[in-house]
Amino acid sequence: MSISKKLIKSIAKLPESPGVYFFHGAKSEILYIGKATSLRDRVKSYLSGDLLDTRGPLINKMVGEAEKVTYVETDSVLEALILEANLIKKHQPEYNSRDKDNKSWNFVVITNEKFPRVLIERARTLPERFGEEDIKYQFGPFTSGSNLRRALKIVRKLFPFRDKCTPFVELTEKQKDKARKCFNAQIGLCPGVCVGEVDKKEYARNIQHIKLFFEGRKKALIRSLERDMKKAARSENFEKAESIKRTLFALDHINDTALISREEDIDSKYAKDKSAVRIEGYDVSHFGGSETIGVMVVVEDGYSKKSDYRRFKIRNSKSGDTGALEEILERRFKHDEWQTPDVLVTDGGRAQLNVAKRVVGNLENDKKERIKVVSVVKDEKHRPREIIGSDKKVIEKYNAEILLANSEAHRFAIAFQKERRKKGFI
Repeated sequence: MSISKKLIKSIAKLPESPGVYFFHGAKSEILYIGKATSLRDRVKSYLSGDLLDTRGPLINKMVGEAEKVTYVETDSVLEALILEANLIKKHQPEYNSRDKDNKSWNFVVITNEKFPRVLIERARTLPERFGEEDIKYQFGPFTSGSNLRRALKIVRKLFPFRDKCTPFVELTEKQKDKARKCFNAQIGLCPGVCVGEVDKKEYARNIQHIKLFFEGRKKALIRSLERDMKKAARSENFEKAESIKRTLFALDHINDTALISREEDIDSKYAKDKSAVRIEGYDVSHFGGSETIGVMVVVEDGYSKKSDYRRFKIRNSKSGDTGALEEILERRFKHDEWQTPDVLVTDGGRAQLNVAKRVVGNLENDKKERIKVVSVVKDEKHRPREIIGSDKKVIEKYNAEILLANSEAHRFAIAFQKERRKKGFI
């Protein structure tokens, strides 16, 4: 493949900042649009000798036709991802369409409900799941589903929302007093729609902010938030004003390292995403001290991976909870074909944590150095009180994922126990 000298010259002028790049043909038409953590490094990779092997014949052909590269800088990788989607939709470049099956593209959908849900849907499932009247806003296409999920996690921390909740039901004041928050509301990812903690007007503001963000209108979003902050301050609602101030700060300091770490995988259908953080949660359950069982659940990229869930019947029923946990972990790590976890989550206190550390400490050096062990300590009402473990950075970075793994393990263990008791009764 011969590469245009004009193209090489234009690539040399690219900055090292995040942004969106455009490959142009001989008539200045846009052939391809992509996003980058470092525009210079990303686009230079298209000049590598192994492009045909790593990106395939189609992208190889595109580079051969390209005459120049232009770009738009952004403040973060997250904003580059959103701008890329808007520009692909606007220009519909030939090689973006041909490089990826249109039915596998991903979209962000905001439903047309009193309290709208924010969902990720594939192009192929959209017509089956939604009619035009069911969708309030739709954004995309996004070329990478995994990156979109990570992006939405960042947005959700800024503007909490409902996702795959049960249908909204209006609660009476008496019902609100007895209602229990869903898991997402407990960890601050939902404003508490299910228990009536947010009214329709306030929730609609959050949805409007999400809309502005996915439209790439960050300046308009900031102006809107600044107006809300000043209004709250004038009303002496200083708690709300401070909360908006923190959101504004977060918008200017978006932590999108999860997106950065996968930059090279974005639009290559040949690359396999092997760097996903795997978190395994474990729980032990018994019925009156007998019929002890245990479970393993898996969370990757903030989502439960149910295909990897496992159930264990405890063989040494007299070993107690810590002994049962030790048996589960020892049996689990005999399976070399199972992917090694990055974080291992136990349910309990220091005793459970120490058991897990001991089992992990007996593994091969590469595994015991990789696996970080934490434990979720519960209060008297079996609600998470704190997460303990020696690696505080891991606890802080994956706090929500750790709690999700712990919650899923508890739910899965109870379901397994009920199933066994039902079979025993029959």
